[in-house]
Amino acid sequence: MLWAARKTHLRFIAGALPHAEAPVYVIGNPSADLDSMICALVYSYFANRSSRCHIPLINIPQVPSGPELCRLRPEFVKAFWISTNSGDPTSEPAGSLLQNHILTVADFAEHLKQRGIDCDPGPHRRYAADAVLVDWNALPIPSSDGQKGKGSLDGLPMVEFTVVGCIDHHVDEGFLGPDIKPLVIEKAGSCSSLVVNTLNTMGLWTPSDTEDRFPEEEPVARLALAPLLIDTVNMNAKDKVTVIDTEAWEFLRRILDSAPSAWDRDAYYRQIHETKSNSLDLLTVDEMLDRDYKQWTESPPSRAEKPLNIGFCSMVKPVSWIVQKAGNPQAFLDALCGFSARRELDIVVVMTAFSSPMRNGAFVRELLVCALQEGPAVDALKDLATRSASQLDLQEWTALDSADADDQAPAIRSVLDSDQFPWRRIWVQGDVTKSRKQVAPLVRQAVASPAEKL
Repeated sequence: MLWAARKTHLRFIAGALPHAEAPVYVIGNPSADLDSMICALVYSYFANRSSRCHIPLINIPQVPSGPELCRLRPEFVKAFWISTNSGDPTSEPAGSLLQNHILTVADFAEHLKQRGIDCDPGPHRRYAADAVLVDWNALPIPSSDGQKGKGSLDGLPMVEFTVVGCIDHHVDEGFLGPDIKPLVIEKAGSCSSLVVNTLNTMGLWTPSDTEDRFPEEEPVARLALAPLLIDTVNMNAKDKVTVIDTEAWEFLRRILDSAPSAWDRDAYYRQIHETKSNSLDLLTVDEMLDRDYKQWTESPPSRAEKPLNIGFCSMVKPVSWIVQKAGNPQAFLDALCGFSARRELDIVVVMTAFSSPMRNGAFVRELLVCALQEGPAVDALKDLATRSASQLDLQEWTALDSADADDQAPAIRSVLDSDQFPWRRIWVQGDVTKSRKQVAPLVRQAVASPAEKL
């Protein structure tokens, strides 16, 4: 399916397809995490049973498919290889296989460049394409004519997408137009659960398939299970697991339990979790910040103030580990400021989540917020610290990685917890149930609807 979808894509941009045969691109969110990547693949696989070809488009604008994708998203490659029994994901052929089967935004842009289009050609010469969004519900670059449900991707401004469907578990951004199908925006631990259940509801992946299914459906079910298990901590995180997740899990389990090959859910979860936990080891600090990154723009209530760009970086390693990787606290702060400057951010937030040896392996979170400009950015974060301290259970930061890291805590605090320009704070986030899905709206609200100026 993936090889054929890539070929259809190349025919489409070459103008070799009639309008009736134009494909639908299935696009995950800009963080290109395990959930969004696998949702794009799984939805495309079954949606291809409808009247139109669906092509998964991995939302990574800087990296083409191939060996670099293996390095930057090893947990995806691990899940893909285990699910399809394709051999060793660390081997050289792995990069070649991805290169021939996976399409990224960087690949799309390169294909257009090869056709002589390497910049925004203007509104009258843009490619037009349809899209289904999974694990998000708003394109980052709205249409120039202001039409709802139309826009472009970072790294691909020469293509204007019309969103014809959406499956997501984040806050509704109000971007989508009317009469799109499917339209599912509901709370769930994993978007993959919504994708599985929606495909079932649409009749594209039905319970009867578990009795007389295509041979490829067992690996697809195993692939769909990967983000569900990771996002719900192997279905054990009571604060994350919803009825939707349970329904999807039961559906996938019936397929896998009836398969001829044996499978071990716990072993599968451990392999992918371990790969994800170690995924930052070979990355630079800049790559770590960019690896699971999302950005929003919010306008302060005063019309005199310009809109603020807010960036969120999520990581599975503690701040003390990242500081050590950078060399020292100031080097990490310099890297964070450089990363933010390149993206023209006014506020940058770093969220970490990991199991702490200092707390007997308990799951913990850290929250680092930085205002990069005086004025509304500083006011918003001070407002956040006041209004959300109780809601997030913000506590004085201490290193949670190891005793050695704790020795460096005073030096880290002196650099990362300061009233000096630019304003910044670091905390232990006591309420570990609040992920980026909950914290990002709080930061955005602090910009758009601040309390009385402090």
